Amino acid sequence: MRFLLRCRPDTKNPPSGKRVAIIGAGPAGLAAAGVLLCNGHEVHIYDALPEPGGLLVFGIPQFRVPKEGVREGVKELAAAGAKFYTSTFVYCREKPHHHEATLLVREFVDFEEVARNFDAVVITTGTWKSRSLNLPGEDLPGVYKALDYLFRIYANQFGYLERKYVYPTGGRVLVIGAGLTAIDAAIEAKLQGAEKVTVAYRRTINEAPAGRKIIESELLSRGIEFRELINPVAFLGADRLERVRFIKMRLGPPDKSGRPRPEPVAGSEFEEEFDTALIAAGEEPTPPGVCSGVEYNPDGSVKVDEKMMTSRRGVFAAGDVVTGPSLIGKALSSGMRVAGFVHQYLTA
Repeated sequence: MRFLLRCRPDTKNPPSGKRVAIIGAGPAGLAAAGVLLCNGHEVHIYDALPEPGGLLVFGIPQFRVPKEGVREGVKELAAAGAKFYTSTFVYCREKPHHHEATLLVREFVDFEEVARNFDAVVITTGTWKSRSLNLPGEDLPGVYKALDYLFRIYANQFGYLERKYVYPTGGRVLVIGAGLTAIDAAIEAKLQGAEKVTVAYRRTINEAPAGRKIIESELLSRGIEFRELINPVAFLGADRLERVRFIKMRLGPPDKSGRPRPEPVAGSEFEEEFDTALIAAGEEPTPPGVCSGVEYNPDGSVKVDEKMMTSRRGVFAAGDVVTGPSLIGKALSSGMRVAGFVHQYLTA
């Protein structure tokens, strides 16, 4: 993540007199800033978290994304003139109520105020909302979203969040899912002192989004159990999680993803005891809210045209808030690409 600035400082274009606001300081937003600065535009970056980097800093472990590299890239942008407004949540219509970042926000800014004060706006707010399973007992203490679990641990480790807000890990931890967030949550639970960590997946290791190689090298090597072809159907307990009810699965014909469809096996339900369940069923796009003049797709992602502009003139969007969850490289590429279209728009 170093070298976010896409030119040498002494080769930047002269000041254009144009001002661009970027909402979201994750990989797409930072990459866009690096291109726009080189083109001579004034760049202001707003982010709800207390330091730039987004999920690179607050959602992904150090062994996967070294934080110093991200921070060096941010320093490079700041030295080139980027202005950062951290712990600042830009919202549309109403302030957010159910966003983990609000734990660390100091200021809320209306999107319309930002739009009035800049020549172009780029939305790069990513995918911070975790999908729910919508199962009985999902609201029990002890049942958490895996991404929220990781976010609170890292926010505490970096000195931004008091320990009392970190979700307790417990001795027996269940992680539901088989993507990278699930893998990272399982490893973190082990590091936090869990005696037993189990990853449950409704398909087999061959269909796991994280891939067999990562599961074998990063989970099994640490003594973390990977259970195939089971799916939770209920979380059980009086005042907090005590047990999880599962059903066994089998693989059927391919679904729209091209992978075999997991189908429940009638009469195969069983229960096991767990203190904590971490749900890693994927993430959803999190735009600033319902912004006036900006259209959205059915999945909540921001709709853009072939030049990455939204239905509101002068407002662009890039990264996971447009595509849904993706790899870091794709988000960086999207940010650089949108910056080119913003430059075209500002200089037309």
